[in-house]
Amino acid sequence: MRKPLVAALLSALLLGAGTVPAVAASGSGAHTASSTAAPASAGKSAASAGRSVAPAPAGVRAVGFAGTVALSNCSGSVVRTPTALPTDPALVLSNGHCLETGFPAAGQVLVNRASTRSFTLLNAAGTGVGTLRASKIAYGTMTDTDISLYQLTRTYAQIESSYGIKALELSATHPVAGTAITVASGYWKRTYTCAVDGFVYRLKEGAWTWKDSVRYTSACQTIGGTSGSPVIDNATGKVIAVNNTGNEDGQRCTDNNPCEVDANGTVTVRKGIDYAQQTYGIVPCVGPGSVIDLNRSGCALPKP
Repeated sequence: MRKPLVAALLSALLLGAGTVPAVAASGSGAHTASSTAAPASAGKSAASAGRSVAPAPAGVRAVGFAGTVALSNCSGSVVRTPTALPTDPALVLSNGHCLETGFPAAGQVLVNRASTRSFTLLNAAGTGVGTLRASKIAYGTMTDTDISLYQLTRTYAQIESSYGIKALELSATHPVAGTAITVASGYWKRTYTCAVDGFVYRLKEGAWTWKDSVRYTSACQTIGGTSGSPVIDNATGKVIAVNNTGNEDGQRCTDNNPCEVDANGTVTVRKGIDYAQQTYGIVPCVGPGSVIDLNRSGCALPKP
């Protein structure tokens, strides 16, 4: 998982290069009947962390940082559903493993937990323009998916009025393979551009299993601190997923080394490949006033 430790960050600063490790709670790998190997790719370099946005390749729409946020340990973004009102309390999207309460256990779902967590709001250039504060953890889990949603003390209209920044819209439809995407990290103020390579029936990492995960093409080599970054469709500007993990060492289904499991139980390990969790399933679960209602029609997010 893409969550750095202070020690790892200090090491990266002192050395100027190397790997920023992801951090996960301990857990055993999954056991399945058979496995296949996939080609290895380059590791995750932290040498370029903190650099500004690189020029987009020809034909690729450049995506900036407007609406993204930096957490103390991760990245995130201010998001809205297609039907959200300007007067609704704003929501911040990140990973479940980025919660200040620690990693949720497999099967655990947090709903409406008090929180005063702060977030640094970024403009398009990646400059921090203000501090947003949570009123609660509206939703958080690492079961089936890896997401957290914080409800803020300010509305969408108040944020736009104060900073001139609009929330990123969550796409309400399943993404498609081949879509050109940008992973925008508010933590590092860095973007990664690639494409959706495909979808994973089950992605297993230690104690956790995620369904229908997004697999990136190898051009997106995310590092520690990019956890929770919005995955943005370059054509629409909408959020289609949230960045959450990658296979660091080529291990099989262990912490920081997720493996792919197909419907037949076959395991594939792709060293150096990174993944995200789709977000279209959040949309049916958000009711008026940004209330998370797990009983709404079409809502399939795990319940407590």
